[in-house]
Amino acid sequence: MLSVQQAEAMILGLVHPLDPASASEMLNLTNATGRILAEKAISQLDFPHWDNSAMDGYAVRFADVQTTNADHPVTLEMVEEIPAGKLPTRTLQPGQCARIFTGAMLPLGADTIVIQEHTQRQGQVVQILQTPRPQAFVRYQGSYCRQGDCLVSVGTQLTAPDLAVLAAAQCAQVSVFRRPRVAIFSTGNELVSLNQTLQPGQIVDSNQIALAALVNQSGAEPIPPGNCAR
Repeated sequence: MLSVQQAEAMILGLVHPLDPASASEMLNLTNATGRILAEKAISQLDFPHWDNSAMDGYAVRFADVQTTNADHPVTLEMVEEIPAGKLPTRTLQPGQCARIFTGAMLPLGADTIVIQEHTQRQGQVVQILQTPRPQAFVRYQGSYCRQGDCLVSVGTQLTAPDLAVLAAAQCAQVSVFRRPRVAIFSTGNELVSLNQTLQPGQIVDSNQIALAALVNQSGAEPIPPGNCAR
């Protein structure tokens, strides 16, 4: 009889990687969870798409606020409010700022965000109570990745974070390897299928069910040819 190691070596010697040219399929992103990417996903966009704020606060020119402190606050005129999804309409001039919210586009002229906890506002006048770092809380266009960069590599098993990145890139479909097919042979005259009536000396082929479940869990497709003892 063959040893376990010999049998394993024979089986693995017959297993070959799937060819992406002939063993792949296109799937909608919503159906691709757990599948293996067959072609690398290339970004068609810069991420972030534009310069934006990482915090709620005020977009300012650093040159206007670099010497401010709580004892001698700089006073700026608020000229615009920019929620996420709104295109800024003003270019900041010296002495001006814009109310801005997380994810909102940075207005032209601004290069720094002062968080709202470091400010005091009265109407359209904003006092800056603490000097921010230059370019603080600004997420610049393309700082995560640039158009043409690889978002997800070939061979990646797609998980929720991967799908979120692909969705953000408006990648509606992906090329994935087809599921490997695994044949499960039963051996034994005493084995009967789940729905058969048991006769004396017979047992249900429960391993067939368990192995098929394990194959499914691993991402492959079980194929039960049946009992080869008959």
